[in-house]
Amino acid sequence: MEGGGDTAMEVEAEASPSLPEASGSPAPVPVGSVASSSTTRRLGLRNSIQTNFGDDYVFQIDSCQEISTLAVSLSTNALKFYSPATGQYLGECTGHTGTIHEISFSVPSSPQVICSCSADGTVRAWDTRSFKQISLLNGGASNEMFSFSFGGSSGNLLAAGSNSQVLLWDWRSSKQIACFEDSHMDDVTQVRFAPNQQSKLISAAVDGLVCLFDTDGDIDEDNNLLSVMNVETSVAKVGFYGNTYQKLWCLTHIETLSTWDWNDGTRELNVEDARSLATNKWSLDHVDYFVDCHYSLPDDWLWVIGGTSAGTLGYFPVKDDPEGGAIGSAEAVLEGGHTGVVRTVHPAAGSSLESLGQNRGIFGWTGGEDGRLCCWCSDDVTATKKSWISTSLVSRVEKKTKSRHQPY
Repeated sequence: MEGGGDTAMEVEAEASPSLPEASGSPAPVPVGSVASSSTTRRLGLRNSIQTNFGDDYVFQIDSCQEISTLAVSLSTNALKFYSPATGQYLGECTGHTGTIHEISFSVPSSPQVICSCSADGTVRAWDTRSFKQISLLNGGASNEMFSFSFGGSSGNLLAAGSNSQVLLWDWRSSKQIACFEDSHMDDVTQVRFAPNQQSKLISAAVDGLVCLFDTDGDIDEDNNLLSVMNVETSVAKVGFYGNTYQKLWCLTHIETLSTWDWNDGTRELNVEDARSLATNKWSLDHVDYFVDCHYSLPDDWLWVIGGTSAGTLGYFPVKDDPEGGAIGSAEAVLEGGHTGVVRTVHPAAGSSLESLGQNRGIFGWTGGEDGRLCCWCSDDVTATKKSWISTSLVSRVEKKTKSRHQPY
């Protein structure tokens, strides 16, 4: 566990008559019961780490299997690193002077390098072996960096979304090669290169527009803009899905959900009452917000992940059937780990709800406004499969009220 706080965190068994020795395993503790349908899987809380001794938020989580490292971005503008298997604290990177909006281990051919972009106008690369900064791309102090993505036909492009602009660099030379400044009228919250067509770039913004660019050849905005999709409200997150990644899901800042065929620019699903539909598909509290969407390629299935203000999460299947119900019953519930809004869900590599019965490993990690990093098992929680949580995390000091961070 991570040190560095004023008081060391002791892992105890809640309501247990006898505690294990410090060197032993924590005693099992039930995390609570959940009223749900028999088809809903209850995921077990394997571990919970307090990332900071205070009221700092966990913004985003990413991991790299090759170096067995989990990265966490915090509201302190720092990156912290942990062992994904044990939760052991490994170190941290500091240097950003503004909010970190996105992190990713997607640097080409460099598994030990993680990148981050920030409100300070920079995209930085860090070596996780030394925890030192090794590269900096500066878009200018007035250009807040909300998102970035690696791609291009040769894999050497880095695109970044900024204040009404999409910036493109050659990652090898750190040279800026293009700036798209006429396609969006407001902050560009997301940029993503298509997984199976690396020259195609999607950008999404607060202006409600999703733009498709081709980055092959000499890049010129007038000639490289292929199409524009109008979501009609501020876009928070987008992602590719489908067996050839030919489709796009889109979550907005007013918690609506839509799906698109991005190749021809057609909207296939528009769910304006997504929270109400999800709430009706389980027997727990009202779904207050959506954290993300998760697509499983082996199952060819898309889930939208909804959360409550108390920190419970549900995986709701998205169906291309607006008449019969665009959102299905919750197929998995993550409860008992968080006490506040969950900001990020990071599934383990290859995790799939359909294979939970066979997969007894780690399902994924979550982080949120309670400053916790939670690890979830694929096993259902039953009377014989109890999980544990530190009492120091259950009984927190009075928490200050903070508003949810928005990228604009």
